[in-house]
Amino acid sequence: MKKRLAFRKLGRDPAHKWAMLRNMVTSLIKHERIVTTLPKAKELRRLADKMVGLGKSGSLHSRRQADAVIREKPVLTKLFEVLGPRYQDREGGYTRVMKLSAPRKGDNADMAVIEYVDRPGEIRAARPPRARRERLMAGGALRDALEDVGIQSIEGASDGSSNVDNVLSQEAEADSITRDK
Repeated sequence: MKKRLAFRKLGRDPAHKWAMLRNMVTSLIKHERIVTTLPKAKELRRLADKMVGLGKSGSLHSRRQADAVIREKPVLTKLFEVLGPRYQDREGGYTRVMKLSAPRKGDNADMAVIEYVDRPGEIRAARPPRARRERLMAGGALRDALEDVGIQSIEGASDGSSNVDNVLSQEAEADSITRDK
């Protein structure tokens, strides 16, 4: 009985699978998006997220650990100088796996695109990390950025503050009146 299996075998012996995953993670970091089969993409996601975690750390020890996996020195440099700082305030979920609608022509295998989130030219925009959202909402930077591009607040408040609180209180009053009836 096969229970609690942690990894996919992918039809290869362990040395071949590890070599394939090392090549794929190097290509993913280099191009930031690759097309592969769905099981390979799901297995690659684990390794790619670990590599970004090492890139965020930036220590000498993590650089040497990543060097043991990544096959090209320029790609290693990109991991620590581009990807690490890009995901500094994201706590996880650095990659996205999207299943393609059409299977591969020769063997009918399910195909998928694996890509890094928060990158230029991504297929679907990612939700901003929680830390970045809270920082934008707390400091009023979102309101300032919207006013810079010419978007005014709701009803154009005279004191320059957002009318979100007013709208929420009006909705709460309306809900209480509806419940009383």
